[in-house]
Amino acid sequence: MANSTLFSPLMGEMIPMATTRNEAGGVAHERTPEQALAQYAATGCLHTTFYASDAEQLDRVLDLAGRVPAAFVAQAAIYCRQRGQMKDAPALLLASLSRRDPALFERAFDRVVDSPRMLRTFVQIIRSGVTGRKSLGSAPKRCVRRWLEQRSDAAVFAASLGRDPSLADVVRLAHPKPASPAREALYGYLLDRNPDPARLPELVRQFEAFKAGTLSDVPDVPFQMLTGLELDRSAWCAIARAASWQTTRMNLNTFARHGVFTDGELAEAVAARLRDPEAIAKARAFPYQLLAASRALAADVPRAIGAALEDALEFSLANVPEVAGQIFVCPDVSGSMASPLTGSRGSATTSIRCVDVAALVAAALLRRNPTAEVLPFEERVVPLKISAGDTVLTNARRLAAVNGGGTRVSAPLARLNARRASGDLVVIVSDNQSWAGVRGRRGTETMREWQRFRSRNSRARLALIDLQPGATTQALDRDDILNVGGFSDDVFVVLGDFAAGRLRGTEWAERIGSIAV
Repeated sequence: MANSTLFSPLMGEMIPMATTRNEAGGVAHERTPEQALAQYAATGCLHTTFYASDAEQLDRVLDLAGRVPAAFVAQAAIYCRQRGQMKDAPALLLASLSRRDPALFERAFDRVVDSPRMLRTFVQIIRSGVTGRKSLGSAPKRCVRRWLEQRSDAAVFAASLGRDPSLADVVRLAHPKPASPAREALYGYLLDRNPDPARLPELVRQFEAFKAGTLSDVPDVPFQMLTGLELDRSAWCAIARAASWQTTRMNLNTFARHGVFTDGELAEAVAARLRDPEAIAKARAFPYQLLAASRALAADVPRAIGAALEDALEFSLANVPEVAGQIFVCPDVSGSMASPLTGSRGSATTSIRCVDVAALVAAALLRRNPTAEVLPFEERVVPLKISAGDTVLTNARRLAAVNGGGTRVSAPLARLNARRASGDLVVIVSDNQSWAGVRGRRGTETMREWQRFRSRNSRARLALIDLQPGATTQALDRDDILNVGGFSDDVFVVLGDFAAGRLRGTEWAERIGSIAV
């Protein structure tokens, strides 16, 4: 009799050949150029990760952008900015499009460059020359001018924060034509041309008066414009009262250090702002940003603020789906998952690691699906009991504390098969760089174990949420297998549609490709 392991029905045509190796050296399947570009755009922050340098990521994104239709480049840039909330990758895709298809570029520009930060990032990328030009060119100039013209004097003044490039650099490159004496004076102010102060917009005059000490009321400008000034407690309280949701989240310790929270009423107002669902949605907050804010709270921040952040985290996870049937959630806690989520960025490197986000996703799914089973894994499944009754924050901390070992994405599936488990959805959250326990090249171990699981559970689905940029996967997309990249809450929308049968596994890139440009 022939070898029953090699020639079992599960080892036949249903398991495709593994065609490549991933960055960790393990056998893997290569994504299509569209799928790979979507993955890079949804997760790539263009900074060094555990397995790839920033330069390697840049080269890969530009190569992929040149291999797919120009329309898909525009669609990926729009999707990953509007839904994935990314910054660098969408700006890079837009810059590459400016040379390849200026008409598509102009149609996509306003949907990608939706903030001063995005404008400066786009101009920085153009000036670097990585996309083939070092000056703006006619189409980018038109779009930058339009961006400036569509904003009020106050909005342009507020946008003058930031450097390399500064807004003044942008104005010098784009040569916008001022539509009013106030706008002409504002551009002169930004360019250090000493315009007539009487012609400046009112907000700029207020700011200059406050700096000179002739105005006591704090002007309504971004607080970063004020931090270099000598401010008393009342001024800091005024800043805290007027702060946006994101400014509030990012400066809780600063407010505490300047005595803002000694005003109990103001502390309650700040807590109410943090837990306001509408404000959270408008701020487009990543759930992991709230996790980071909660972890970073200083001891002198009132407990009410910490409680508000926990509430805000729960609200930010509103898109986490309820799944019919049995769900298994498998966060990767291997050693490579200890790398910073958005890559190494020097002093700006985030304290949030990939494992923290994997744990957060698992804890959120457990919270919404109390009967779910959580199987953290590295080379093997790590025994850990967590309760659906605990908060998302508590369970995320508990899961993330387990970190180390090699990566074997098939490990939780092998455990489920060993006990002949029944289930409807398996979710694996990982950097997808499986290498431990690799055998042969006929197919990945993950595909083999999944096929065994599905032979008992014919309607089951497998979702692989990938947190890092890469061109390979452990399981190829098909109707029952979904690969989705990113760490915004849109991942939960895609997961919910997939679990409910409204989305086939092959359709994530197609969904991006359906965006009208």
